[in-house]
Amino acid sequence: MSKKWYEDPIANIDRSVLETAHKRQQQLTKPLGSLGRLEEIGVALAAMQGNQKPRIEHVWISIFAGDHGVTAEKISAFPQAVTAEMVRNFSKGGAAICVLAQEWKAKLEVINVGTAQPIEDLPGVLEVRIAPGTANFVNEAAMTMTQLYDALNAGRYAAERAAIKGAQLFIGGEMGIGNTTSATAIACSLLKLPAIQIAGPGTGLNSYGVKHKVQVIEKGLAIHRSDQPMIALQRMGGFEIAALVGAYLRCGQLAIPILVDGFITTTAALVAVRLSSKLSNWLFYAHRSAEPGHRYLLEALNAKPLLELDMCLGEGSGAGIAIPILRASAALHARMATFAEAGVSLE
Repeated sequence: MSKKWYEDPIANIDRSVLETAHKRQQQLTKPLGSLGRLEEIGVALAAMQGNQKPRIEHVWISIFAGDHGVTAEKISAFPQAVTAEMVRNFSKGGAAICVLAQEWKAKLEVINVGTAQPIEDLPGVLEVRIAPGTANFVNEAAMTMTQLYDALNAGRYAAERAAIKGAQLFIGGEMGIGNTTSATAIACSLLKLPAIQIAGPGTGLNSYGVKHKVQVIEKGLAIHRSDQPMIALQRMGGFEIAALVGAYLRCGQLAIPILVDGFITTTAALVAVRLSSKLSNWLFYAHRSAEPGHRYLLEALNAKPLLELDMCLGEGSGAGIAIPILRASAALHARMATFAEAGVSLE
């Protein structure tokens, strides 16, 4: 079997720059450790960029949209048509992530990888529609292998567009009615946990709805459960989740730092890290989602989220909120004076 692009090696962190960055942090005009995790983030960004003056000025946000066949099982509080309607809202700048991207002057693109409804040409929306949604994983695999590769490639090309434009940070977002169900099934499969432990309300299910969602996921797991990340993704995932996996892996290969959003995107990160463990060196985690299963994913990835704001919107919004934290960390590391530069005596 020929090697696939996503099996290419992840870029190495510059260890010499990392060591120098640690030393620089110890010399800045503050008590050591007084800036808490901002110090750790600044050091990491310096090593990622190979530069003691890291900057997070050019942020690239790719939102992937796709529908899920499992919505036929009535596992969502919203109809499937909402996915296409939200893509139109993204195009008009009306979604939360659009407001945040505009506020922080980040580049935002939307990629339609598989809405059930066809979408007309829209400004800012790339049409890469693989199929009108995935298949219902309760009955069959969500994707064919060809569809999976197409979705991975959609993410790959987003990362490459970001690299060409000089992105210093990549954020992946998602939109897809039913995608918490798909993400939960993947998480259960890879973490070897029951659906009742991971499943949450998603877009607003009541307790009865969550119970039904658990039953649907367990039905799918009975057929498709696998500890192999690519198999779990193909059997139970969504086009937008697979695109996120492809984007993360390609960003890691291209040495672009990644800010992971919430539950869905962290599920994609788990798949990507299980495929290539070195990718974890390039990941920051924006927030701890209110979606209950998120904590299990974070624990599995040994991830420390930056924020806890009880958010569960998706679409990259939690990551959008966290952008200024990374910017502040980079600026502090780059521009604070050392004791020697400031003429401050340590004795």
